[in-house]
Amino acid sequence: APSNREPFPLLPLKGRILVIRGGAIGDFILTLPVFTALRKAFPETAIDVMGYPHIASLARLTGSINDIHAIESRALAGYFARGGALDPTLADYFQQCSVIFSYLFDPDLIFTTNLARVSQAQIIQGPHRPDEAATLHASHQLLKPLERLAIFDEADIPRFPGLEPKPNPDTILAIHPGSGSAQKNWPEACWVELLRMIAASTPWQIRLIGGEAEEMTLERLGEHLPLERFQIWHKLPLPELAQRLSQCTRFIGHDSGISHLAAAVGLPTMVLWGPTNEKIWRPRGPKVAVLRHPVGLAALSPRSVAKLLFAQPTQ
Repeated sequence: APSNREPFPLLPLKGRILVIRGGAIGDFILTLPVFTALRKAFPETAIDVMGYPHIASLARLTGSINDIHAIESRALAGYFARGGALDPTLADYFQQCSVIFSYLFDPDLIFTTNLARVSQAQIIQGPHRPDEAATLHASHQLLKPLERLAIFDEADIPRFPGLEPKPNPDTILAIHPGSGSAQKNWPEACWVELLRMIAASTPWQIRLIGGEAEEMTLERLGEHLPLERFQIWHKLPLPELAQRLSQCTRFIGHDSGISHLAAAVGLPTMVLWGPTNEKIWRPRGPKVAVLRHPVGLAALSPRSVAKLLFAQPTQ
C-alpha cells in the first residue's frame, strides 16, 4: 500500500487537486469548507470534486472548484477491486493530480492502492464518516486532513458567497418536513397544527420543500394553508433550491441535508432535533437554533415551536 506519511512539499503546487467525496447531502455540505480552504491556499490550482453530480454541484456555489466528476461512473468500478482492471482514461486523469483527498470508506486501502498504481499524487485519506465519540464537529473533522498541506485553522462553517438572504419586509418561511429517517421527523400531525397557527396568526408566505418520497406529505400539509399563501418546491435541483432559499427569510426543518443547505445559505434556521448527536451533526452558522425535547422529538408541542419561531429574529 502507498505511504502517505511524508509531508507534502511547500507551495506553490503544480497539477490538479482532486477531492473525492460521496455521502448524502448533509455530509457533502459539511465538506464545503474543504473546498473553500483549498482555494484560499491554492488560488491558481485547478480543484476538482468527484462525487454524486446532483449533490456535488453545490460545490460550484462556493466559487472554489473547476470540474465535477461522477463517482458512480462505470469506469471507476475497477478501482474498488483488489488488483482490478483500471480504466486508462481515468488513469490519465489521475496522473494529472498532484494531491488526491479521498473521503471514501476504504478500510483495506484497496481504492488508495489502485490510485497509487496509476498516479504519483499525494493521496490523503479523510474520514468517510466523522467520529461520533470525538468532541469536534463533523465539519472540523473533515478539515483535519488539510493539515497535511500545512493548512490550519480554516473556517469550518459552510457558506455560499453571494447567496446571503436580502432584507425582505415580507416573511417567507421555508419548511422541510422530511429527512432521511422517520426517527428524525416530527409527527405530521404536529406540522399540521403548526401550519394552522401560522396561517391564523401571521401573513407569512410558506414554501413547502421535499424530495420524491415526500410528495404526498407536502400535498397533505398544503391542504391546511390558503392557496395564495404557499408553494410546493418538489424535487428541485439543489443549486436551484439554494437560490430559492436565499429569497426566503427563515427556515424550519429536521436534522437533514436541507437544513444544512438553509444554514449554508445564511437563513435563520430552526432545527427540530431528533436522536442523533447534535454536537457532531448540527448545521453550522450563527443563525441556527436547535430545538429538542429530553423525552424525544414527538414531545415537542406545536405551541412551543410556534412561540420560538415567532420570536426568532430574521436578520
